[in-house]
Amino acid sequence: MAILLVNDDGIYAPGLYALAKALRDKYEVVIVAPDREQSAVGHAITLAEPLRIYEIHQDGSFYGYAVSGTPADCVKLAIRVILDRPPDLLISGINQGANVGASLIYSGTVSAATEGTMLMIPSIAVSLDTHRSDANFDDAAQIAVQIAEKVMKFGLPGGVFLNVNVPNLPMSSIKGFKITRQATTYFDDFFERRIDPQGRTYYWMSGTMVEVDRGEDSDLMALKHGYVSITPVKYDLTARQFISTIESWFSAE
Repeated sequence: MAILLVNDDGIYAPGLYALAKALRDKYEVVIVAPDREQSAVGHAITLAEPLRIYEIHQDGSFYGYAVSGTPADCVKLAIRVILDRPPDLLISGINQGANVGASLIYSGTVSAATEGTMLMIPSIAVSLDTHRSDANFDDAAQIAVQIAEKVMKFGLPGGVFLNVNVPNLPMSSIKGFKITRQATTYFDDFFERRIDPQGRTYYWMSGTMVEVDRGEDSDLMALKHGYVSITPVKYDLTARQFISTIESWFSAE
């Protein structure tokens, strides 16, 4: 079984390393990741600049391929250029920080899984609910392996991938798995005005996530209660329930 690993935190991210370490004894693992952090780039792809691929070595041996592009670029290059055949599974992560609610729109981690799904590769996005610099990804990696093996055994429907969020708890304190929906949230952004050393104005974005609907069946609440959240996600954005309503606008004329 061949597994493609991608992320948005960059080729040297500890979450990616922990995931590769957890998988390599049992599976053929190929890493194709951005050469620098690409968090919150969404599903951006590179059109106006060349893409470069670099071989990365760690601890005296080959580790993976770094790409001068976005997470979606990494998936495209992996499938179309680097690999001789499609992988059996794609895992994106392990991201540092949860991807719940509105974060799914912005997340490069989620977008890599979306791109894999678009290319008909069973895909999983995995995130750990912490931004601490001393985050321990090893337990999250073991959970990711468990979910990956379920996907490889049972498969996923076409156009669907799994968005997985792991609470920042030791394995013994995690209560189990919950199959969830995406919470309804939005970001209340503000821009701090600053002056650089040359006297020029620039802005630094910050803000908080506002929880609109965080029902007990949501990804957000599963994390808060100590469960691993598994949300099946579709990349088809069509609001089918509204099609007939819009049709009525025009048929009434």
